[in-house]
Amino acid sequence: MSDEGKRYLFDNPRNVRLVVRALTWVCVLLVVVELAFHRHLAHPWEALFGFYALYGFVACVLLVLLAAEMRKLVMREEDYYAREPGDRRAGDEDV
Repeated sequence: MSDEGKRYLFDNPRNVRLVVRALTWVCVLLVVVELAFHRHLAHPWEALFGFYALYGFVACVLLVLLAAEMRKLVMREEDYYAREPGDRRAGDEDV
């Protein structure tokens, strides 16, 4: 069974742009809603306008950077699981 002719939802660039625009509008709306509602704060820095948006953005960037560094630690060669049990290569360690 071949999937060569099958098109998926995000194969169309128009659909990708639509999702990105929708998410952008939701983010903008949430920041605007922040003006209308009183929040019960636990820490003084939460009083900054857009704190949660900034906090979320910084957290996502840090997660991506951390994942890129962790990849160096846990990455295995392409044929790691296809090798014979006694076949050892440079970089393999006994666990």
